[in-house]
Amino acid sequence: MTSSEMKNSDPNAILACTVCRDVQNFDLLIVDMEEVMGEQWGDLGFEDALQFFDQPEAESLEFIALAIDDLDEDDPEVLKKVVIAAKEKGIKTLLIAEDVTPSLLHQLLRMGADEFIPYPPPSGELLQVVETMRADPDEIDAVDLPKPKTDQPQDATPVSLNAAAPKRHGVIIAAHGLAGGTGTTTLAVNLAWELATVNKEQSPSVCFLDLDLQFGSASTFLDLPRRDAVFELLQDTESMDSESFGQALQKFDDKLNVLTAPPDMLPLDLVTPEDIDRVLEVASHHFDFVVVDMPNTVVQWTETVLNKAHVYFATMEIDMRSAQNAMRMKRALQAEDLPFEKLRYVLNRAPKFTDLTGKARVKRMAESLDISIDVMLPDGGRPVMQSSDHGQPLAQLAAKNPLRKEIAKLAKSLFELDEDNSQAA
Repeated sequence: MTSSEMKNSDPNAILACTVCRDVQNFDLLIVDMEEVMGEQWGDLGFEDALQFFDQPEAESLEFIALAIDDLDEDDPEVLKKVVIAAKEKGIKTLLIAEDVTPSLLHQLLRMGADEFIPYPPPSGELLQVVETMRADPDEIDAVDLPKPKTDQPQDATPVSLNAAAPKRHGVIIAAHGLAGGTGTTTLAVNLAWELATVNKEQSPSVCFLDLDLQFGSASTFLDLPRRDAVFELLQDTESMDSESFGQALQKFDDKLNVLTAPPDMLPLDLVTPEDIDRVLEVASHHFDFVVVDMPNTVVQWTETVLNKAHVYFATMEIDMRSAQNAMRMKRALQAEDLPFEKLRYVLNRAPKFTDLTGKARVKRMAESLDISIDVMLPDGGRPVMQSSDHGQPLAQLAAKNPLRKEIAKLAKSLFELDEDNSQAA
């Protein structure tokens, strides 16, 4: 029987401890620790940990999760003492770090820390690291070890599309920001991912089109390379077929098909309404859902997407710029006799349920603009930015984030509505 098995034989033994200034600052770590360790873990402060290591109860400890952030850099010596003391007692140290300089991480790893996970921890990462630490070194096959993530996205295999496949008549969903920073790409990327994973048994096929040709960032959000094949496709859509369209697409996690923005900034008028019409036609032919991330600027082919879209989300916030731009957008569409009723207004960073003042402001804004705000998205906080920096959807990095939950509900409702319409047809 290994030492790990002996420790696990006692259901009341404390097998792990979080060691930090305040564990409430690492709420997602609490969730992961409960999922991985059940009730066999505790929490200690830095000084408390140094004293606890000398207690008999510490003999059952397998590892400590040393959780630190930028505020802990003021006193690095106490962190080093914790790592050294744990190593002397044969206790492994797992670093959980948020906004910490590389130099401090380097020092702690040199002092004897065994593993490192960024905060918030990627989905399933803690379990994988704990299993690795528990494994007998002789049993670990180097082939099975996870490959380190490089700074640059790795090139992806083009998507193979069958030109003879039955036409799908895919649902086209567009997202258009009425002002900068209103979360348009966050909504589009995560909505596409939620649709691609909405049904565990048989999820629909989803294609994501990043049509913000100048500042499209879907490649960053999903850690995919920008490929020249996209530019070549858009430059000559007349000769485009299923094969060339598939050559420009990339797979994310083998579930989501993505057309990123081109590598270089391009004029928005490089493509014509006819070009965009062809791209949407081919995409909807092969996929059940087509999610389009639009540029904030209104261009010639905005009308094309608006006419072909089944749902056209317009993201905004509770501020004057969003209100004014929403009114200008509405007037512009009405003046051109375009279907402005397709717009579904999405309020990002919506007030919480208990914020009665904020809810009253939302109501007054909707009444003054004579619009209906159909979707309320809560503020997802720092994990939203971190998920994009990590190149992962919120569902993978922070599954219990309130923004992720709301987008998942939206995806489910769209999926169920499409199913109902298909059955009725």
